[in-house]
Amino acid sequence: GEYTDADIAHRTLYVEASRGCPFKCEFCLSALDKTAWPFDTAAFLTQMERLYQRGARQFKFVDRTFNLNAKVSLQILQFFLDRYKAEDPTMTVRGDPIYAHFELVPDHLPDVLKETIAKFPSGALQFEIGIQTFNTDVQALVSRKQNNDKAADNLRWLHTQSKAHMHVDLIAGLPGETMQSFGAGFDRLVGLGPHEIQCGILKRLRGTPIIRHTAPYRMTFSPDAPYEIVANQDFTFNDMQRMSRFARYWDLVANSGRFANTLPLLLKNAPFDNFMLFADWLYATTGKTHQFALERLFEFVQRYLLFTQDRVLVDAALTLDKERAQMKTKNKKLPRQQRHEAVLT
Repeated sequence: GEYTDADIAHRTLYVEASRGCPFKCEFCLSALDKTAWPFDTAAFLTQMERLYQRGARQFKFVDRTFNLNAKVSLQILQFFLDRYKAEDPTMTVRGDPIYAHFELVPDHLPDVLKETIAKFPSGALQFEIGIQTFNTDVQALVSRKQNNDKAADNLRWLHTQSKAHMHVDLIAGLPGETMQSFGAGFDRLVGLGPHEIQCGILKRLRGTPIIRHTAPYRMTFSPDAPYEIVANQDFTFNDMQRMSRFARYWDLVANSGRFANTLPLLLKNAPFDNFMLFADWLYATTGKTHQFALERLFEFVQRYLLFTQDRVLVDAALTLDKERAQMKTKNKKLPRQQRHEAVLT
């Protein structure tokens, strides 16, 4: 049956203002789409208003290219901004009264959208942004059109001039990508300040054109779902295992926001190489990638850092992060944006 108003008020609603994708990235199912087209905007916003009046406040847009049509994007953003102001005229409440999640094309952010995005308070917007790779040779190989400089400028602007939460994707295992070039792209991305970096492992999705590279790049995929790559000519099986562990530990330590003050001590001036060293050590020490109690994870991070760094500095950072973790366990939930804000500078 239909959800009740009480259900809607406490759920994240998945909505769609457009369908399809004009790009042909070979690793993505959207490469099979002919183009992208928006639904009737007025009708869409009418339905959104109905949901809003019924109490809906958490929206996740499944559009693959939300910001491709700036005119439509602006109308939707303005819809949320108007209702946010109605609920909180001062725009200072940190209780996330309205939350909207969008997937953005990284190198397309016109000034008219920037002006509106900059008006939203912390906790209101989350942007999922697919960089996938900064390697131009790899981009050409997999038919991905992306202006890396514009993409970097837009991420930098979002970090410095907006309060939006940024979740940015990279893919390990693309044909032509080496561990070194992936690491260089990772370091570049870290420097742009996203709140989360999702290090995904390339998957062989049924029907995607990526399979044309299987023989020339000696790509081997797992026969079991989710059909991740296990090796290619540039990544050995051991390399891919290390990358998988890197991605898992990055989620636990960095993306979780629990180590906001300690993370800079782990990364220093070479984020990828230094975190890979930590990931290798953590796996060699524990033999596992899951089921880490938070207190034990703090202990492992401390042990590792004390091999090379000053105890006073390490303990000060960890103490601040532990205090934040205790806030969460006591149901004093930090707003989305604040979870990744370091106290130390």
